[in-house]
Amino acid sequence: MSLNTFGHLFRVTTWGESHGPAIGCTVDGCPPGIKLSEADLQPWLDRRKPGTSKFTTQRKEADEVRILSGVFEGVTTGTPIQLMIENTDQRSKDYSNIAQAFRPGHADITYHQKYGVRDYRGGGRSSARETASRVAAGGVARAVLASLAPGLVIRGYMVQMGVVAIDRGRFDAAVIEDNPFWCPDAGMVEPWADYLDGLRLAHNSVGAVIEVTASGVPAGLGAPLYGKLDSDLASAMMSINAVKGVEIGDGFAAAGLTGVENADEIRMGAAGPEFLSNHAGGILGGISSGQPVVVRFAVKPTSSILTPRATIDGTGAEIDLVTKGRHDPCVGIRAVPVGEAMMACVLADHLLLDRGQTGGVRGRIG
Repeated sequence: MSLNTFGHLFRVTTWGESHGPAIGCTVDGCPPGIKLSEADLQPWLDRRKPGTSKFTTQRKEADEVRILSGVFEGVTTGTPIQLMIENTDQRSKDYSNIAQAFRPGHADITYHQKYGVRDYRGGGRSSARETASRVAAGGVARAVLASLAPGLVIRGYMVQMGVVAIDRGRFDAAVIEDNPFWCPDAGMVEPWADYLDGLRLAHNSVGAVIEVTASGVPAGLGAPLYGKLDSDLASAMMSINAVKGVEIGDGFAAAGLTGVENADEIRMGAAGPEFLSNHAGGILGGISSGQPVVVRFAVKPTSSILTPRATIDGTGAEIDLVTKGRHDPCVGIRAVPVGEAMMACVLADHLLLDRGQTGGVRGRIG
């Protein structure tokens, strides 16, 4: 299996399976001299790890990250950084009933059709367990950003669960970390909890929409046409397990606007250009404008549910299948830290690309 690497200069290769001995990643292209330790990475993994509330899978993984290479005396050396996270709470027997069957909505059937062999234990390589490696890599990317772009802040949160969306008028970034849904609308936490409890009791699941923003992004990141910042962000978010749609700025809603409504007008401020709106999501022509970068992605409902679903087995026989095991009733909850990590990796990559091409030189205005 190839294509396990993403990024241009800041390159991340993930490895491992859900029920193997360990998962991890190799981060190549990190500049030397960046302060980095396992203690710097662990808080990001703690935000993503399973079993943190009754609304996520009850698989108990410490997700403790180990740095195996690329760091010496507390700083990066410029050589590949190898990160490893041991799997400690696998229950492979939970998947014995699907060894010869294809779970509807999962990658089981397509993996079999492509490779002729698959690791059925928790989905193997296709499991969302792989995203822990991305979050670890995102921690490295955040360290790079902190050094090269101080003041850049990445924040993810859930804006919709199923058909129930937040009230943007009650948006409060201060409450995002205070509830299990990463919800910026305190008034929606209890309704979402009741909604998800009902779905769990009904042996069902639900999708979600996640928004990730990055403020303090320097203008000038990205390149026209084939190196667009937004195309790399879209690719990164779309690669996250269960993601079925991505939009930048107003996204699909922009199709309902007129040109007068959509154009982000510009005035000259004391510190440079100031935009009067941000329909473009901080990116114009594939290049960051200096405004907050805004990305949203849609996560489908967890396909592993206890309600019988029609499918087939390896012989082609038609069966009804119940997927047992420990699963997220709304996988979008733990997708929030993953989306943040992918944003961090893409921005670190484009910051290094820009530094290599332009040296940070910018066109003068005023």
